[in-house]
Amino acid sequence: MTRSTWKGPFFEEYLLKKADEVRKSGRTNQVIKIWTRRSTILPEFVGLTFGVHNGNKFIPVSVNENMVGHKFGEFSPTRTFNSHSAVSKTETKPTSSPPPGATSSAAPSSADKPAADSKADDKPKEAPKEDKK
Repeated sequence: MTRSTWKGPFFEEYLLKKADEVRKSGRTNQVIKIWTRRSTILPEFVGLTFGVHNGNKFIPVSVNENMVGHKFGEFSPTRTFNSHSAVSKTETKPTSSPPPGATSSAAPSSADKPAADSKADDKPKEAPKEDKK
C-alpha cells in the first residue's frame, strides 16, 4: 500500500540541509554520505551525488530527474546475486593423472572417455592387455 498523498513524501530533514550547504558552497560533485535508504528523492536533490550506505560501503548515486519520487535504497543494492550456473562438461572431467593409490595398469573408466557420437567410434575396440608377472 502506498503512502497517503496528503502526508507528502518521507525524507530526513538533515538531507535538505546538507543539500543546501553543498549547493551554496558550489561543490556539486562532492559526495554526500547518507545512511537513510528510506528517504524519498526530492527535486531539490537533482544534480547532486549521494553516497548511499548499503550495509557495507557507500554506493555513489548521481541523482537525475528520472529518480525523483523513488527511494535512495532502490539505487544501492544490499545483496549480491550469484546465479547458480550449470557446471560445464570440461569442469567435471577428471584429470588425466590417476588418483593416488590407483595402479597405472587399471583400465580407464567410462568417465574418461568422450561420448560415442561419431561414426569413427563404431569400430570394436580391443580390450587392454594385462601384464603377467
